[in-house]
Amino acid sequence: MRGRLIFKFLAEVHRLDTRTLAVEDPDGAGPLTGGYDPDFKEPVLVDTNDDGIGERIRKEHAAVRIPCQVEPDAFEALQEYASGNSPRSRVRLVFHFADLERLGLVDAASGDALIRVGDRLGAIHDLAGSLVQAVRTPPGLYVTEAKPMGFGLFMPRPRRNLLLATFDDRETAAPRGVSG
Repeated sequence: MRGRLIFKFLAEVHRLDTRTLAVEDPDGAGPLTGGYDPDFKEPVLVDTNDDGIGERIRKEHAAVRIPCQVEPDAFEALQEYASGNSPRSRVRLVFHFADLERLGLVDAASGDALIRVGDRLGAIHDLAGSLVQAVRTPPGLYVTEAKPMGFGLFMPRPRRNLLLATFDDRETAAPRGVSG
C-alpha cells in the first residue's frame, strides 16, 4: 500500500540529456569542449546568432508522459521590468514513485528519481491524452527542485511514495536597475 495520486493528469516532461551535452562541442572551433557546465550543473550559453547574447544549448531525451497531480502557484502573473514584461509562472507537480519506477525513471543503483533540475515541462494532458495546457517555450517551465516526500507511509515495508517537482520559468527581461 503506497497510496495514490488524486485528480490525475499526464505531464509531458522533456528530460535534459546531460551526457550528450557534455561530449558534444557546441561552438565548433571555439574554446568549449562540451555543452554542459559541470560546475554550475547547467547547459552552457553560446552566442549562436552574433547578437552578443548567449543562447542556452539544450539536448533532451524523448518526451515522456508521467501521471501527476497539478498544483499551480502562478501562471503568467505579470512582472514588469525596465526592459519589458516577464510573466512569472510556477507549477508544482506531484509524481508517484510507483509510476516513475514503471516508466524507468528511477536510478536502480541510487534510488534517485530521474526527474531532475533542468528538465522541461512541455504540456499537461488529461488521462485520455488530450491537451489541457501547453507550455510556451520560451520562457518555458523548468525543474528547479525535485524533492522526494511521503516516507514511511506503509509500516510493514516503509518506502517513499511521492516526488514533488517544482517547475519555474526563466526570466525574459532584465530586472529594474540592471542595464546591459
